[in-house]
Amino acid sequence: MRSFEMKNVAETHIADAAPSDFDGAGAGPHGEPEILADGEVPAPGTAIAELETSKKGRFAYFKTKQFYIVLILGQVLSLCLTATNTFSSLLANNGNSIPAFQTWFNYVLLNFVYTSYTIYRYGFKGYCRFLWTHGWKYIILSFCDVEGNYFTVLAYRYTTILSAELINFWAIVIVVIVSFLFLKVRYHPAQVIGIFICIGGLGILIGSDHITGTNQYSVSNGDQLKGDLFALLGATFYGASNVAEEFLASERPLYEVVGQLGFWGMIINGVQAGIFDRGSFQSATWNGPIGGYITGYTLALTIFYSLAPVVFRMGSAAFFNISLLTSNFWGAIIGIQVFGLTVYFLYPIAFVCIVGGLIIYFVGKQVFGEALKPWLGRNQEKGISGIGTAKRRAENPDVLV
Repeated sequence: MRSFEMKNVAETHIADAAPSDFDGAGAGPHGEPEILADGEVPAPGTAIAELETSKKGRFAYFKTKQFYIVLILGQVLSLCLTATNTFSSLLANNGNSIPAFQTWFNYVLLNFVYTSYTIYRYGFKGYCRFLWTHGWKYIILSFCDVEGNYFTVLAYRYTTILSAELINFWAIVIVVIVSFLFLKVRYHPAQVIGIFICIGGLGILIGSDHITGTNQYSVSNGDQLKGDLFALLGATFYGASNVAEEFLASERPLYEVVGQLGFWGMIINGVQAGIFDRGSFQSATWNGPIGGYITGYTLALTIFYSLAPVVFRMGSAAFFNISLLTSNFWGAIIGIQVFGLTVYFLYPIAFVCIVGGLIIYFVGKQVFGEALKPWLGRNQEKGISGIGTAKRRAENPDVLV
């Protein structure tokens, strides 16, 4: 895999001046612009060291508001993912299996909201220069994201949900390996234990489904192998895109990252939908409820994509992935009301296990948690001062995110 390394090139173009996450042409209300002309970024000095020494101990991060914020944000994302899965199930139950096409609306909405604001901030010429200089990074990110979505959904057509869920563990493995090799992330023993506990919690969920016969259906051996390979490929793309997005979000404004993901994702996903979903689109049922399901799916996924970079900044790609493991539990709760499902007694146990793993994951972390990114330098001088970053907290210790 190609490293997503971004260089601080000495340029004076407004696109590379990378204004902060906030309004205004100059300094935002919480610090200087994210990256200044000539590649100069104001360092927060000794503020980071002072904040780290203000609260010490293995449970220092638990004493901060940011811990509870990132924990809640992780579950909000998990609920959004559950909502998208629910709407997809409702569409499938009504004879509509158009995974690429229904996701295209999400990219369109992201592009409309965030790219419009990016052009407003950079100016049209500055935006064009930005695309010429940095566009290739976002093409790779968007391609990985689109293919992760596509192959994961495609896998469920050929293999059992149980098998696909087990293979999705590979996404966590990819995140840990790529972060270790390319982003110089080093995992504390408590983090490794927390990840395994979360995986154990999902194992309980999968075991519960197996015991009760939920999510089981027969497939041929040929289709099973094909589906497993699709699931493995989708998980690989997911893991790579998560790490790439964490890297880009740490150095660039959120509106730029999400806007570019929407812009290039709209193009790539649109081409793919035109090629592979054409037959399904023509045979699909179209009525008021279907339109409502697609609208709900799009809004839930747009919220998911908008909040994910904040979690990447405050936490990490690894924390992001293990937070989403609770989506099976939330899905079961929704399934009781929507699909008339029953919840086996192991589900609440699994949920507690996963949340417990998320908490253990941060044992030993100081006041910044995972917001301090090793690739940004000791004082985060290569990073930006934006929502959720350690640099912003160093400049404004009283800020929440």
